[in-house]
Amino acid sequence: MFLCVVTMICPPEWEEETIKRREEEMGKAAKLLGIKKTFFLGFQSTKLDTVPHNEIIKKIAACVKQVKPESVFVSHWGDLHNDHKLVFDAAMVATRPFTTSVKKVICYEIPSSTNLVPNKETAFLPNVFVDISDFLEKKLEIMEVYQTEIRKHPHPRSIDALKAHAEKRGNEIGVNAAEAFVLVRDIT
Repeated sequence: MFLCVVTMICPPEWEEETIKRREEEMGKAAKLLGIKKTFFLGFQSTKLDTVPHNEIIKKIAACVKQVKPESVFVSHWGDLHNDHKLVFDAAMVATRPFTTSVKKVICYEIPSSTNLVPNKETAFLPNVFVDISDFLEKKLEIMEVYQTEIRKHPHPRSIDALKAHAEKRGNEIGVNAAEAFVLVRDIT
């Protein structure tokens, strides 16, 4: 498993201490998840709209070329966060089926961002579910590592809310806990 981090928090919006802490948290979480390599593209968070789109595509495409994945998980096109929308758009170009090894493109949910979409045209409507009943406690432990992202309940990124959301998704398919995704492309 590989991870591509497109944006990073930077000064002056973020303090150096928080930036260092976030990087440490990402490293710990990646290790717990068994990530083989993390690619840091180095774009500034919340400023992706100031970067020429082709630069984003080229950097994502370089990761795809190096890793040669069959499946790519990416943020949802209708996400409330503009950086997430731009990453989706760039990833779709960078994973074109006639130029890459990518067979599947799958969108994931981002708590407090994907679920706040204001209209039905861009809403996250899952069509793929994965039973995580046996992994839920481990997921929550890994999320606890991400203290710069975790919030107090009832925020969607609180541990209680993440657990409740996984249970809700599980209820939708008749299991204790699940992750939901939107399958964008599947070449079989």
